[in-house]
Amino acid sequence: MVFPERFSNLPDYAFPRLRALLDGHAPGGDVLHMTIGEPKHAFPAWVTQVIVDNAAGLNNYPANDGSADLLAAIAGWVRRRYGVTLDPATQVMALNGTREGLYNAAMALCPETRGGGRPAILMPNPFYQVYMVAALSVAAEPVFVPATAATGFLPDFGALPAEVLNRVAIAYLCSPSNPQGAVASRDDWAALIALAEHHDFRIFADECYSEIYRDAPPPGALEVAQQVGADPERVTVFHSLSKRSNLPGLRSGFVAGGPKTIARIRQLRAYAGAPLPGPLQAAAAKVWADETHVEENRALYREKYALADRVMAPVQGYRPPEGGFFLWLPVEDGEAAALKLWRETGVRVLPGAYLAQGAPGQNPGEGYIRVAMVAPKHEVERGLMRLRDCLYS
Repeated sequence: MVFPERFSNLPDYAFPRLRALLDGHAPGGDVLHMTIGEPKHAFPAWVTQVIVDNAAGLNNYPANDGSADLLAAIAGWVRRRYGVTLDPATQVMALNGTREGLYNAAMALCPETRGGGRPAILMPNPFYQVYMVAALSVAAEPVFVPATAATGFLPDFGALPAEVLNRVAIAYLCSPSNPQGAVASRDDWAALIALAEHHDFRIFADECYSEIYRDAPPPGALEVAQQVGADPERVTVFHSLSKRSNLPGLRSGFVAGGPKTIARIRQLRAYAGAPLPGPLQAAAAKVWADETHVEENRALYREKYALADRVMAPVQGYRPPEGGFFLWLPVEDGEAAALKLWRETGVRVLPGAYLAQGAPGQNPGEGYIRVAMVAPKHEVERGLMRLRDCLYS
């Protein structure tokens, strides 16, 4: 059987690589998992009852693009959060989590050629791995743009040469970023939108960490696009309840943008989508409409930010994250540090190189480890103190 050549050199996903690195070694203490960004705070207690009350909906095929109630709730949240009014019937589509949408939007919207050649898709480096696979799936060239301390941990797409920018079809940007926790400012979004308008490419704004932040809420791409009067089809945003509401298993996300953009994505989803079950859509509608639990969740993460700042204060190069729930900690070698930490303390973290692309010595993640602060505060404190004493003392 012949397999597509564009996937022949695809690296293993980060977590199988981590298992291969660590699982042959005994942990040096009781195991603390600080690798995967799976929220552990409690979700609203009433969610379960909403699902039970709507369980009869399992007898019906669910609305593929989202029920009217769910789409209205999402549009209402966007209006309250960003001051942007969307038509729920034409500018919003429910997703089975954001990963599906980030992948399928490229399938639906990336042209076969761009600027007389192979289209390019821009992404930060390090990055969420689905961006790269989406680019390869549409036979586009993934262009990895360093997001390092020198650039404020956000990619400088504008520094690319014109011959690359003229082939760009899509640019992915995550804010707050995974793994570094950097927030794109209003000026950052405005500059990217201006660049996209000049070179005529689309922006895919991955905003799934938007509700976890220290102080001021991060500006949104649709919000800035409206302020600068951009083409409504220029910016497409992706959101989820996974982080905002501690409901990764609910699989409720959405994509929003211009009506032509959403129509194209909906057309593909009619053939290839996996809709959210009806009872889960009913629960998601209630969750998108409630902010009390979100504020409580954010307060818990703010306590962990303060904790991390205190514990990691002696670490040279420590940079407090602006948002999200990861620490991006500098080390000499990420794989060696993760293995040492596991063997000596039982704390499990992710080597930064597994989240980036580049040959040895050129991978912008290889001098870092990513640490997830999703466990209860006392467990995070225990893990961070072990980590600090093992790697930085």
